[in-house]
Amino acid sequence: MKSELMSLVWITLLTALIWVPYVLDRIAVWGLSDTVGYPESPKPQTPWARRMKSAHANAIENLVIFATLVLVANAAGVSNNATVLASSIYFWARLVHVVAYTFALPWVRTLAFAAGFVCQLTLAWQLLAR
Repeated sequence: MKSELMSLVWITLLTALIWVPYVLDRIAVWGLSDTVGYPESPKPQTPWARRMKSAHANAIENLVIFATLVLVANAAGVSNNATVLASSIYFWARLVHVVAYTFALPWVRTLAFAAGFVCQLTLAWQLLAR
């Protein structure tokens, strides 16, 4: 499997698992019945869990872009040092992003997001410059 596709697998797995901690917090705060139901006036979750939920939504939004670029590059046979590096850095940037978002580290979060965005631009450039 190409390195870019492996990075896509890892980032997809990370994105698929981000919900677990904030749902466990929801169970702790709301109780199991309200967590699986539709409470009319739920208690607010802990601040870190609310931030993690936002980080998860952001990860999903960006996964669509990253996955599309990686899959198109794979289909087009575009794989080089730039695409490999961008895909690898993207995973680590997104991991840092979710941790920084969860623990309220705004500058780190923003820099991690920007790094991931640059990786997406790099992949797009490699496709368009072909």
